[in-house]
Amino acid sequence: MTHSTKVARRAAKELAVKLKEQLKKLGLRAGEHIGVAVSGGADSVALLRLLLELRESLGMVLCVAHFNHGLRGKASDADEKFVTKLAKNHKLELFVAREDVGAKAKRERANLEDAGRRARVAFFSELVKNGQVSRVAVAHTADDQAETVLAHILRGTGLAGLAGIHAQSGVVIRPLLKVRRADLQVYLRAKRQIWREDKSNKDTERTRARIRHELMPLLEKRFQPATVEHLCQLAELAREDELHLEGQAEAWEKAYVQSTERSATAQLPLLEFSEQTRAMKTRVIRRIVERMKTHAGQLSSLHVEAALELAEAKESGKSLPVPGGVEVLRDRSALLFRLQASNERKDKRGAVGYAYEVHLGGSGTELHLMEHECCLHFRVIDWPAQGRETKDRGPVTQVLLDRERLRTPLIVRNWQPGDSMQPVGHQKRHTLARLWNEAGVNRWEKAVAPVLTSNGKIAWAQGLSVAAEFAVNEETRSGVAITLEQKS
Repeated sequence: MTHSTKVARRAAKELAVKLKEQLKKLGLRAGEHIGVAVSGGADSVALLRLLLELRESLGMVLCVAHFNHGLRGKASDADEKFVTKLAKNHKLELFVAREDVGAKAKRERANLEDAGRRARVAFFSELVKNGQVSRVAVAHTADDQAETVLAHILRGTGLAGLAGIHAQSGVVIRPLLKVRRADLQVYLRAKRQIWREDKSNKDTERTRARIRHELMPLLEKRFQPATVEHLCQLAELAREDELHLEGQAEAWEKAYVQSTERSATAQLPLLEFSEQTRAMKTRVIRRIVERMKTHAGQLSSLHVEAALELAEAKESGKSLPVPGGVEVLRDRSALLFRLQASNERKDKRGAVGYAYEVHLGGSGTELHLMEHECCLHFRVIDWPAQGRETKDRGPVTQVLLDRERLRTPLIVRNWQPGDSMQPVGHQKRHTLARLWNEAGVNRWEKAVAPVLTSNGKIAWAQGLSVAAEFAVNEETRSGVAITLEQKS
């Protein structure tokens, strides 16, 4: 046996030991079905070959998952054929998905890297959902980790960005994060295992390629030979600190942030929020937005800073749109987060618009308002017999009107600028905007709050007393009790 052969075997054994340790840390269980994401490149092919060597000792069941991005035409198809043959040679089940990631990125107005990542994760998640695998192993290496951390530093980042790539995220595990890319290639050559080269990885027009082929070699040669190892260590330390701080932010959010069941709104109390450190504040804001958002969108430090400025502002009513379909509003003693539903109907001013006719009938009716996530119950009652049991409580969820004074059409609609009425107890008419402002109703609530009109005249608006001309009195013989049931 030649010296080089002995070295290669020793290196292969060391790789297998590292991989085995990482798999145990990731909680690998005997009998677990692991999908190996194989692109055809050196790293993923090496991961597959190493896992095949460990398969029996760890009791794993392996299969291959390949995602064809369709970005390199015939080259992408050649990658797929290569992986198909590799899986067949090792008698492994193969799962393949194809998508035009270029078209996806254009359609979603996202960059190629992000669109491709989300498409791959969706593919992996589907495999897990269908019970074909329990997890998917991907071949990110120590070099990938170092390049990611460096890219985040150059772009501008916080602690979460310094944490880089996580060893486990969702259905994906990354057992090679402590292994160098060069060691994997040495291993493959010793195994006489070929792999596919992706020419786009050498395109230095791309930031990641410039970091890999120009900046990293410069740092290792001229500044610090252990640059990769040190950046990986930084990522590990940052990740530990980030997990600790995230745990504290999660506990604070659960204790103080009020959210609806469907996570359509969240209310953050400013008094308690103001007492927290900046590190805690930024994390709480990021957590709320991440939990609420309905579509892709990267919340940058600038967005978080703007939200913090909104929280510290003196003036209520100011709002801020943030990525993911979420809007933040400063409302007196709270910072409100609202989800912008994609199916909202908007009027010319951009306000949510709706209008429904109410037919009372003999005993009443009910009206479900999807826009406001509430139900209005209308009950026709005898007066004063039942009226003694049903008092008008003013600005609450139940109000009373004189049935005989109401005229058709009875319409429940959203607020319109200029709406006004004279509520019971007021000497003159006021705009609903002013009345709501005095009652502490915020801009979002105002936009969807139900307003009842009788033949064009406002009889009642949510959160306010009824209009004086429709209120019950000693001459009332029939009344209408309106109860608002809020759905959380």
